[in-house]
Amino acid sequence: MTERVVKVPIVVRFGDTDPYGVVYFVSYFRYCHWGIEEFLRNVGLEPNMVFRNQEEKFGLPVVGARCDFFRPVWYGEKLELHVRLKEVRARVVVFGFEFYRPSEDSLIAKGEATLVAIGSDWKSRELPDLLKEKIT
Repeated sequence: MTERVVKVPIVVRFGDTDPYGVVYFVSYFRYCHWGIEEFLRNVGLEPNMVFRNQEEKFGLPVVGARCDFFRPVWYGEKLELHVRLKEVRARVVVFGFEFYRPSEDSLIAKGEATLVAIGSDWKSRELPDLLKEKIT
């Protein structure tokens, strides 16, 4: 698997912050999901055909997510999200995330999300071939 890093620019919106103007932790998970979407687009896949593909009867829900926060980020700031594949198994894809200010090298936050392929019966299944071909 060749490492591919997709960089996603983020502008912190007012609704992303808590009453103190600091990015609310839940917002980071939304940013991560945007990052997954951009990663998929970058490899030639439409996210709506990966997260819920009615034609081929599979989905790819997030079943686990974590994020560690090292520095506060404020309303109006710009971030750069780096998205990469950490692991691909028969039924599982794990994405890794790192957040930086564009002009700095110090890590703001990092995390990961685990997605599992499921069939129309909501049980895990093998990753679709098209997805495996595009991401590995």
